[in-house]
Amino acid sequence: MEISEIIPHIEALIFASDKALSANDVTELINNAFGFLEERIELDQVESALNGIQEKYATEFYPFELKQSGGGWQFLTKPDFHKTIAQLNGDKFLKRLSNAALESLAIIAYKQPITKGEVEAIRGVNSDYSIQKLLEKELIVISGRNETLPGKPLVYSTSKTFMDYFGINSTDDLPKIKEVLADQIVEATVIKPEDFTDNSVYEQVSEEAAEAREEEETPNAPEETGDYEAESNQEDATPESPVE
Repeated sequence: MEISEIIPHIEALIFASDKALSANDVTELINNAFGFLEERIELDQVESALNGIQEKYATEFYPFELKQSGGGWQFLTKPDFHKTIAQLNGDKFLKRLSNAALESLAIIAYKQPITKGEVEAIRGVNSDYSIQKLLEKELIVISGRNETLPGKPLVYSTSKTFMDYFGINSTDDLPKIKEVLADQIVEATVIKPEDFTDNSVYEQVSEEAAEAREEEETPNAPEETGDYEAESNQEDATPESPVE
């Protein structure tokens, strides 16, 4: 089967699926659908078809596009139509996570797998409610237990729903901590005398700087105050007592 013949089937599968489909998923589904064919579809053919579909819907003619998100391929509406789609679900669509939930989620995303106690140690507050809400929203999952800690506490990791929610394909797509911190660094503004538009200010600062340099270069001379002589560095000679 030619790539042009499987493209409509791939589009139909991704459009009808309620979850992201990987290239392996699509390959298996199409081969199952056309099992009577002597020649089976190969993974590289499906990947080429997916790239072609992505390029097709990237044009301005379509309000949606094919993107890798949530661990696979999905049809997603383009950002330009966000406000329009928000009218369908009202406030529920626009609802955001609380700051506490976002803090817990960020820690889990970067430190996973991680226990609740470790999350609380980083945040400095109890995180029972935040973690419970994240579990309810299926943004995190219980991925096992920490066998090395007393009591073998549960450990948490992000889910496929998390990747879908934030529009990433894997946790490797998360911004690096160094990149985030670099964006927050603000360099100090260095003000130089020549930056002043008022020339009188510049000249005054320049004169003061020149005088300061002259004072540094001039050696200190002993000060004379009235009839007092400069202090001598020699020790005072004490007359010896007469010996009888």
